[in-house]
Amino acid sequence: MQNTNQTTLNRHTSFGINGLKILERIGVRLSHRAIRPVINLYTQPQLLDLGSGYGCRLISYFRPQLGKSMVVDIDIDQRFKALPDLSVIQSTIEDAWPQIPKESFDIITIINVLEHVWDPQETLKEAFTRLRTGGRLIVNVPTWLGKSVHEYQAFRLGLSSPIEIDDHKCYFNKPDLWPLLVHAGFKPSRIQMRYHKFRLNLFSVATRQ
Repeated sequence: MQNTNQTTLNRHTSFGINGLKILERIGVRLSHRAIRPVINLYTQPQLLDLGSGYGCRLISYFRPQLGKSMVVDIDIDQRFKALPDLSVIQSTIEDAWPQIPKESFDIITIINVLEHVWDPQETLKEAFTRLRTGGRLIVNVPTWLGKSVHEYQAFRLGLSSPIEIDDHKCYFNKPDLWPLLVHAGFKPSRIQMRYHKFRLNLFSVATRQ
């Protein structure tokens, strides 16, 4: 596992702290659309959003459907700390694990975050232990096909944040993400994957038995 200090040095701000560019807004909406069917499987699920972004957009969007939930990121809008049904951990994901109770969540979301951490395998292993039996881990990551497209949009067209793209440490296709999920503890029969957003992203739902 990489030193968490290295992660901290690489990243000082959360996604969306200065607002979202047009393609980022579209991406967020498409992610919400993909996530909704999983949310609908539960009644008031407890959700952990890892790498929530400054504005906690996922939690804000689904909040009427959620039970007590938790968000983790290095910088989070102060207004979310006042919500009675939301726990806020302001830190790197790596440093947050001791504060996150095990087997406590129905849903854990890692949306466009896994590519930013130094050790994706460790992140998935730790997430697995925080799920209850029957809980689901939702992961969205950029694909290798998406790499050149994301870079062109960010560095040439200015349609997405160059800081975000330059912080990517890896990209994923199904053969990359699948073994990581299995090694984290998920049974192969309980892992669903599909490419979406014109195959620029990979969306996965893995259920803990």
